[in-house]
Amino acid sequence: MIKALRFVIASATACLVLAGPSLADSTHVKAKRLLTMEQRALEQASAGHLKKLVTVIPQAIPASVSRSGVQVKYDANWLNAQPKASGGSEWRCLAEALYFEARGETIKGQFAVAEVIMNRVDSKKFPGSVCGVINQGTGRKFACQFTYTCDGRPENIHEPASWARVGKVAKLMLAGAPRGLTKGATYYHTTAVNPKWARKFSRTAKIGVHLFYKP
Repeated sequence: MIKALRFVIASATACLVLAGPSLADSTHVKAKRLLTMEQRALEQASAGHLKKLVTVIPQAIPASVSRSGVQVKYDANWLNAQPKASGGSEWRCLAEALYFEARGETIKGQFAVAEVIMNRVDSKKFPGSVCGVINQGTGRKFACQFTYTCDGRPENIHEPASWARVGKVAKLMLAGAPRGLTKGATYYHTTAVNPKWARKFSRTAKIGVHLFYKP
């Protein structure tokens, strides 16, 4: 890229030199002198200095599209630009699960946790609704499927920005967003624990602070 920049300046200077007689007026003479000076400066400049003169366009984050046509980019800026989300009980249950289970995760990590919940809804081994899956075992302390529903602590939402973000994730997942992150996982746990059940299952992915499994 730096060689290309030098080549462009050199080419422009050469064109002015070849034009010769046609550049009779003082404006073109000054332009020729400026290009010559610029060429000399570029030849003497260090590579580090030249890199600062070049604008690098960041690579676009590819979109993931589901069979239902729902498009998702696992990117905070993209998600923040999506419209504010709201919905019924299923949306509320999924948004709450993401808030209490994964609000500190990356966007990809939040979608991954949502995938597990949606995969369970589709599995005959679990309840057939989002709220049913999330509240399975609730009422028996530390015997539930999602700890926040049975740890005895109040489920209060104190972070509006995080709530708005997971609400959008929940909306997209319920609309049929892709589920390719966890490869069909129906279980997960954080890297801070090592449950016995994990030894019996196949690990499918590690995203952020979560490990994902399926039987």
